[in-house]
Amino acid sequence: MASLQRKGLQARVLSSEEEEKLKRDQALVSDFKQQKLEKEAQKNWDLFYKRNSTNFFKDRHWTTREFEELRSCREFEDQKLTMLEAGCGVGNCLFPLLEEDPNIFAYACDFSPRAVEYVKQNPLYDAERCKAFQCDLTKDDLLEHVPPESVDVVTLIFVLSAVHPDKMRLVLQNIYKVLKPGKSVLFRDYGLYDHAMLRFKAGSKLAENFYVRQDGTRSYFFTDGYEEQVNEYVFRATVNKKEGLCVQRVFLQSKFRKSPKNPAPMTLGLDHES
Repeated sequence: MASLQRKGLQARVLSSEEEEKLKRDQALVSDFKQQKLEKEAQKNWDLFYKRNSTNFFKDRHWTTREFEELRSCREFEDQKLTMLEAGCGVGNCLFPLLEEDPNIFAYACDFSPRAVEYVKQNPLYDAERCKAFQCDLTKDDLLEHVPPESVDVVTLIFVLSAVHPDKMRLVLQNIYKVLKPGKSVLFRDYGLYDHAMLRFKAGSKLAENFYVRQDGTRSYFFTDGYEEQVNEYVFRATVNKKEGLCVQRVFLQSKFRKSPKNPAPMTLGLDHES
């Protein structure tokens, strides 16, 4: 299996078959079911990790390649780097970073208590280098676990797509309080017309670009609209020659910085495309 990657500023152009599929999928999930999913979001994520343990996602060894801030934002080589991984899951991004760089200290939080327990049970977990805790970033105050303006870099990798669109701004305002002025939030998530969006079955649509998986967890597919340093699509064509398949993946990758002077609460604009 091979992957070809390119980057760009425009959304992926759909085939006529893909366009037709999206046009047919206009019916929304009922308000009752939507409210039930929102109420049971944490329970559904806990059940997801109960079923899949630590085996569902692969370790992410690409983060330092894509985000040089994880390597180069220090004034000298052995300077400590303090990071926050918001939405750490079971540590697929966290532990490769800790292994690669002995000078990182990481705060790591997740919505799911079960995921946090998996992180703490990992043989690589060291309380001297990592503090893992459960946190609902839409309502729990990060300052209860992380000192104000103490973090050099925050990663938001495949996190916001699982948050209700109305609450995304709350997540960024929460993160803002612990990030040092002049430092960066590194963001990657599913982009508009990603393969994962197109394969949802009819009857999964909650709102425009907002879908529910069969297990009750949710994904939001959004376009760019931030004011930041970098904001681009990452297009990956994953080819399986044996199976004769070519899967089109689309991610949104961004870097945005907290103002070094006169900092004000950070906001996130989302451009909803139909």
